[in-house]
Amino acid sequence: MVEVAIMGFGVVGSGVAEVLTSHQESIARRAKQEIHIKYILDIRDFADSPYASKFTKSFETILNDPEIKVVAEVIGGLNPSYDYVKQLLQNGKSVVTSNKELVAQKGAELLKIAQDNNVNFLFEASVGGGIPIIRPMNQCLAANDVIEIAGILNGTTNFILTKMIREQMTFDDALSMAQRLGYAERNPAADIEGLDACRKICILASLAYGRHVYPDQVHTQGITNITLEDVAYAEDWGGVIKLIGQAKKLENGQIQVVVAPMFVGRESQLAGVDDVFNAILVRGDATGDVVFYGKGAGKLPTASAVVADIIDCVKHTEKRIYLYWADAQEGYVSDYEESVIPVYMRATAPGMDDETAVGIADELFGGVRRLYRDNAPREEIAFVTKELPLREIKRLRDELEHRGVSVISMVRISDLT
Repeated sequence: MVEVAIMGFGVVGSGVAEVLTSHQESIARRAKQEIHIKYILDIRDFADSPYASKFTKSFETILNDPEIKVVAEVIGGLNPSYDYVKQLLQNGKSVVTSNKELVAQKGAELLKIAQDNNVNFLFEASVGGGIPIIRPMNQCLAANDVIEIAGILNGTTNFILTKMIREQMTFDDALSMAQRLGYAERNPAADIEGLDACRKICILASLAYGRHVYPDQVHTQGITNITLEDVAYAEDWGGVIKLIGQAKKLENGQIQVVVAPMFVGRESQLAGVDDVFNAILVRGDATGDVVFYGKGAGKLPTASAVVADIIDCVKHTEKRIYLYWADAQEGYVSDYEESVIPVYMRATAPGMDDETAVGIADELFGGVRRLYRDNAPREEIAFVTKELPLREIKRLRDELEHRGVSVISMVRISDLT
C-alpha cells in the first residue's frame, strides 16, 4: 500500500479524495497496489467530512512522514504552493498538481529539482483539466517535431463568445450569465483578460519546444473589448471570434507565442468549438493535425487527471518519468510585433464619406478587403489588411488616425485551417 497526501480541499482537492476512495479497487488494479489517503492539508475545519480524521493543518507533518510517497498539490497560486512543492521534491516525495500558475512560473526549476532527487513532478491537470494533453504530447507524439500548437484554452471566455455569436448577447450580459452558472468567478479577470490561457500555452510551448516560456514573455490580450459589431464583421469575413493561445516554431529557431482574440475561419476545426468546451490542436510534422477536445475544467474531470498522475507516480516510485524542459533563454521568444499577419479593423470617420475613409485605408495598407454588417452607421467602416509585420500595421494605424479615421477595434486574423 502507498500512502499519499492531498494539499488543499477545495473543489479539485475534494474531487481527488472522492475519486481515490470511490474508485479504490480499479485504481489499485491499475497502480498494482492500493493507494491510501493519509493526510489532507487545509487551514479550514471539516468536522462533518467523511475524511475528518485525515485533516491536518501542519505541512511539516506531511513533509517529515517517510511513509508519504506522493503528494497532490491542489491549493492553487504560488504562495505557499511553490515553497511546499519545492520542499517535498527535495525531500524525495513525488508531487502532482493541477496548479497552472505554479507550472507556468516555476516549471523548469521544479522539474530540475525532481530530476536531481529522482522523483516525479507531474501536472496533467494543469492545462486541459480532464482533457489529456501533457501525457500524449510527452509520449504519444514524442516522435514528432511540433510545428504549432493552437487552442481554445479557457472555457469561460469561449462560453461568453459563444453567447455573443449565437444569441447576440453583449459581453457584459454573457459574462453575468457565466457567473450565474458558475462558469466564471466573481472576479473573472484571470479568464477574460487571457491570463489563464496564457499560463496554459506557456506550459504547452515549454513542453513542445524544450525550453521554459514564462507568462511575461507572452503578449496576452483578453476579450473585454470584443463587441457585437466585431462578431457581425467576423461573420461577413467568413468565421467567428475565438480567444486563441498559439505557439509556433520559426525558421530562425525562435518561437512565437501569443494569446489574443482572433478571427477563425469556419473551415478550422476550432471554429465549431462552443460553450465551455476547450480544444487544443497540435500540428506535428509526422501526424499532421491532432485535436484534443473536451470540457477543460470541473471538479471530477480535473480530479480524474490528478489521480491519473498519482497512479503514474505510484507505478514509478523507483524511477522517474522523463518529463523535463530547460530554463528560459534570452531572445528565445520572438517579439510579437514582428509577427506577419493580416488584421481586422473597425473604425469611424465622423464627417467623412465612408468610401473616402476606405480609400485612405486602402492607400495606406496597400489594399484592404472591406467588410459589411447590417445597420452599420454611415461613418463606420471595417476592413481586413494584407499580411504585414504587426509593428508596421500599428504604424499605419496611427497614420490612419492622423488622417481622420479613428480605429475602434483591431483583431488578429488567424491562419488556422
